Amino acid sequence: MAEIKEKLFEQFPPVSHEEWRAKVDADLKGVPFEKKLVWRTNEGFSVQPMYRRSDIADLKTTDSLPGEFPYVRGTRDNNHWLTRQEVLATDPAEANAAALDVLQKGVNSIGFTVKEPTAENIARMLEGIDLQAVEVNFRGCARKTLEIAKAVVEVLKQRGAEKAFNGSIDYNPLKRAFRHGADVDSAAIAKEACELLDIVKDVPGLRVLAVDSELFNNAGAYIFQELGYALAWGAQWMTLLTEAGRPASEVARRVKFNMGVSSNYFMELAKFRAARMLWAQIAEQYKPESKDDCKMACHAVTSRFNQTLYDAHVNLLRSQTEAMSAALAGVDSITVVPFDAPYKTPDEFSERIARNQQLLLKEESHLDKVADPAGGSYYVETLTVAIGQEAWKLFLEVEDKGGFFACVGNGDVQAAVNASGVKRHEDMARRKEILLGTNQFPNFNEMAASKIEAGSSAASEEAEVKGEAVGHSCGCGGNCAGDPARALNTARQGSAFELLRLETEAASNRPKAFMLTIGNLAMRLARAQFSSNFFGCAGYEILDNIGFKSVEEGVNAAMEAGADIVVLCSSDDEYAEFAPEAFKLLAGRAEFVVAGAPACADDLKAQGIENFIHVKSNVLETLRGFNARLLKK
Repeated sequence: MAEIKEKLFEQFPPVSHEEWRAKVDADLKGVPFEKKLVWRTNEGFSVQPMYRRSDIADLKTTDSLPGEFPYVRGTRDNNHWLTRQEVLATDPAEANAAALDVLQKGVNSIGFTVKEPTAENIARMLEGIDLQAVEVNFRGCARKTLEIAKAVVEVLKQRGAEKAFNGSIDYNPLKRAFRHGADVDSAAIAKEACELLDIVKDVPGLRVLAVDSELFNNAGAYIFQELGYALAWGAQWMTLLTEAGRPASEVARRVKFNMGVSSNYFMELAKFRAARMLWAQIAEQYKPESKDDCKMACHAVTSRFNQTLYDAHVNLLRSQTEAMSAALAGVDSITVVPFDAPYKTPDEFSERIARNQQLLLKEESHLDKVADPAGGSYYVETLTVAIGQEAWKLFLEVEDKGGFFACVGNGDVQAAVNASGVKRHEDMARRKEILLGTNQFPNFNEMAASKIEAGSSAASEEAEVKGEAVGHSCGCGGNCAGDPARALNTARQGSAFELLRLETEAASNRPKAFMLTIGNLAMRLARAQFSSNFFGCAGYEILDNIGFKSVEEGVNAAMEAGADIVVLCSSDDEYAEFAPEAFKLLAGRAEFVVAGAPACADDLKAQGIENFIHVKSNVLETLRGFNARLLKK
C-alpha cells in the first residue's frame, strides 16, 4: 500500500486573527464583540471566545516537562494520584475496621480524626495497615497536635516504619481564628511549630505544616483568592520558621497544601498548575538545598460550598467534574466528599460512590495514564498564567500588610473571603449563579426535612437562622474566645433557598401556584415554565396548564383549584388587556403575578398590580415575601 504523504490542512489557506475577527464582527451585525463573546471572570480578567497558537507564544509555562522546575506541568513524570477517604469514626477500633475495609476497595490514602492522641490509640488505628503502601493522614484539635505527633512517631518507630512512612498531620493553628474570630499569636505558633518539627525529625515523609485553603473554598472564595491566600500562608510558614533558625529545606518539606476545588472546570485545572509554578518560585527564594524541596505537596478536596440538600444526587455531578479538574491538573491526592454530606453522616453507599468516582476516572477514563494532558492547550495555558497573575497580586498585597498571620489576626482575610461569599449568595438569589435543583429546575414535589440529621451542615444552618446555639466544632469545648465578626461564614451557597423550602414544608399549608396561560402559544408556554421553576424553588405546588380561551375561564379554574397564587403567562403585547381583567376578576382572592417585565408595567402598577417576576428578579427575596404572606405556622 502506497504511503500517503498529503497533509490535508495544507489545502486550506491560513486565516489570520484579523480576518477571523472581521468575519465575527460582520456576523454580530453591530453588537459589540466584547459584550457578546468575551467573558469577564470573577477572577478579574477576561476570557476570549477563541485562542490561537500566538496567544501562548511568549508564555514560559510551556518551557518545561512534567517533573521539571517550576513544576507547572507536575511534580512527577506520571499522574498516579492517591485516592483518599476520610474515616469518620473516632473510636480507634472502629476507625481501624473502617480503614481496613476501604483499603480493600481501591483506596490508598486514609484520613483519620484523632480525638484522644495516645500511642495506644494510634497503634490501634494503624493495626494491620501496610504503612509503606498506604498514605496516612491525621487530623484533630490544633491544641493537641504535639500530642498526636508524639504518638504517631512513637508508633512508627515501634513498627520500624518511620523512614518509609508517607502522610501528614494537619497542624492548623488558625482554625479558631477562622471559625470563631480568635486572635492569632505568631510567636506562640512559631514556638509550637518548632517543637513539632523536632518531634517528627526522624520521619522524613511526614508533612505537618498545613495550608488549609479548602476553608476559603467552602466559604465562597473566588479561585484567585484561594490560591493567593494559600501561597501567602505557605510563605508565612517559610518566613516564620526560617527566621526561627530552621533550614529552608526542612520547612519546605513539611508543608502540605489542602486545597478545595469548585465546579469551574478549566479554571480549577489551571489553578493547580499555577499553584505549583508559583509555590516553586516562592520556595526557591528561601534558598533550599535542592529544587526538589520546592515541589508543592497538594491534596484536593471537592467543594462543600456548592453541595445541596434538595436534588442531592446532583452533588455527584458537581464533585465528578471537580475531581476531574484536580486529576487532570496533577494533584497528589484527592478526597471526593460524599453527596449526602450536607444533611447526614455519609453512609456506606455514599462513601462507596465517592470512592468509585475516582476509580472510574482511573480505570475507565484512564486519567492517571497521562501527565499534564492540558499542557500546551492554548486556553488552559492562558488561564494558568492569568489566574497566577491575579493570585500573585493578592499574595503581594498580603505580604505588604505584614504577612498572612497578621492579615488573619486583624480579620482582613476573613473579610475579603466573606465579601466574596456574600456576592456569590446574592448571585445565587438572582440566578446569576445556578445550582441545578435548588435555584433552577427544582423537583417541585421533593421533601427533605425528614432526612436532615442533627450535627449536619443543613441542621446547623437552620438552627443559626432560628437563633439557636449550634456549638463549637474545633474540639475546644466551647472555649474559643474571639470576635465573631472575624470568623469565616461557611454557609453553603444553596442554604438560603433550602431554608425557604424547609419553611414551606413545616407550614400547615403548602401554597399552590396556578399558571394562567393564555394568548401567544410560544410566550405562554415559555413563561409558564419560567414561573413554575421560579415558585418551585420555594417548594410550592405547581399547577400548570396548556392554555385557556379566556381570562375568565382561567380565573375560574384557578379558584376551583384553590390557588394561592395566580401567575398570568402571556406575551408582553397582550398583558395590557389580559392583566387588568384577571386582576379585577380575582378581586384579591389570591396573589396575582405577571410573568415578565412588559412595557406596560407602569400602567399595570397604577391599577394596583404589584407582582412581576422576570429574569432580573431577586428570586430569593421575592419568594421570602410570598412565604411571609402565605404560610400558616
